[in-house]
Amino acid sequence: MSKAKQMAKLVGVIDGGREEVINLQRSLVAIPALAPESGGDGEKAKADFMRSWLEKAEFDELIELNAPDPRVPCGYRPNMLCRLLGEERSRTVWVLAHLDVVPAGDLKKWKSKPFELKLEGDELFGRGTEDNHQGLISGLLAVKAFKTAGIQPPCNLGLALVADEETSSRYGLDYLMTHHADQFGADDLVLVPDAGDEAGTLIEIAEKSILWLKVTVVGKQCHGSTPELGNNAARAAAHLVVRMDGLEGIFDARNPLFEPPISTFEPTKHEANVPNVNTVPGKEVFYFDCRVLPEYPLEEVEKKIRGMVKEVRDRFGVKIRLEFAQRAEAAPPTPESAPVVVALKRAIREIKGVEPRCVGIGGGTVAAIFRRAGIPAAVWSSLMDTAHQPNESSRISDTLGDARVMAHVMLHALEAGK
Repeated sequence: MSKAKQMAKLVGVIDGGREEVINLQRSLVAIPALAPESGGDGEKAKADFMRSWLEKAEFDELIELNAPDPRVPCGYRPNMLCRLLGEERSRTVWVLAHLDVVPAGDLKKWKSKPFELKLEGDELFGRGTEDNHQGLISGLLAVKAFKTAGIQPPCNLGLALVADEETSSRYGLDYLMTHHADQFGADDLVLVPDAGDEAGTLIEIAEKSILWLKVTVVGKQCHGSTPELGNNAARAAAHLVVRMDGLEGIFDARNPLFEPPISTFEPTKHEANVPNVNTVPGKEVFYFDCRVLPEYPLEEVEKKIRGMVKEVRDRFGVKIRLEFAQRAEAAPPTPESAPVVVALKRAIREIKGVEPRCVGIGGGTVAAIFRRAGIPAAVWSSLMDTAHQPNESSRISDTLGDARVMAHVMLHALEAGK
C-alpha cells in the first residue's frame, strides 16, 4: 500500500474519533491532577485511568517510571512511556504530554464547573481541556490509528505521559532524563503539543532563559510620624525596582525569532508588608520575572543586578538579599533542519494547508529538557490559548486535526532525516 493510501486510511480512522475525544476529555477533566504545591494529591488517579485505557489499546510496550515524592499519598509521581513498535526499532517518534493541571482559580469567573466537562458544539470547556488534554488525546488517537488501521509504522511510535510539568518537571521529564535517559535517543523525533496558535502555523524551536528573582530588602520599622527613627525598606525597594528598569537598555539585543524580540525584566509579585498606613515598613519582599534572550548568559545579568543592589544598599543603608525562585539557562535551540521540524513542516502544509514558521518563546516548556540532553524537540499544537484561564477550552476539530498532523509525521518520520 502506498504512503498516500496509508495516510488516507489513518485520516479516516482519526476522523471517526469525535466521540472518543469527548469521552476522554470528560474522564480526564473529572480528575483534578494537582501538584502538592497547589494543594493536590498529584497525578496518580489520572495515571491509573490512562493506564487502563492504554492497556485496552494493546500497544506493544507500557512501562511506569515513577518519581518518589513523599508529599503525595501514594508516595510517588507517575510517569508512563508507551510504544507501538515499528519496522525500524532504533528510532522513535515521541509525543509528550503532561498529566497535571493548574488549579481552577476564581470559580465565579467560570460559566460551568471547572472539573465537569461542558460541551458546546465543537468546543469543550473544563480545566485541562487545552493544557494538556488536547495534545495528550491527539497523540493517543494518532498512535491508535496505526493499530486500528493495521499499519505498521516505519519506526517506533511513543507516548510519554509525565507528571509535574506545571510546577517544575522535577518529578516528571526532568526525573526521566536524569534516571532513565536511555529510554530516549538522539535520533528520536520529539513533539511536545503544549504551545501554538489557532491556525497551527507556529513551531516553537527556541526559548529564552528564565530568571525569577526574589528580593528581600530589610531596613528598620518605626512609626510614620518619626521616620528618622527607622529606615524605610519600601523606599529602598522602590528605588531598586526603578534602577532595575534599566536592565532592558543594557541587555538590548534583538532577535526576530522571538516575540517580543527583546529580553524583558518585569517586577511582578509583591508580598504584604505592614497592615496600617502609619507604620514605616522595615521589610519589603518583591519579585522580578526576567526572560533573557539566549545571546546573554544569565551570569552576566546576575552580575549587573548585583551591582545595582550594591548601589541601593550603600545609598540607603539597608540589607538586601537575592534568591532565585527559578533559574533556567536557555537550552540550545532546535535547528530548523532537525528531522522533527522538517517532518512537522511538511505535515502542516499537506494536512492543514497553511505555511508553518519557526518561532522562539519567552515561556519555558519541557522541550528545553530534551534540548539540553542533545535531543532536538519541537513544540507545536493548534490552540485557542486559553490555558490557565477561567473557562479553559479546546476544540474537538483541533484535537482531530492535530492527530492527523501527528500521524503524518509518524508515517514519514524516516524520510525527514534524509
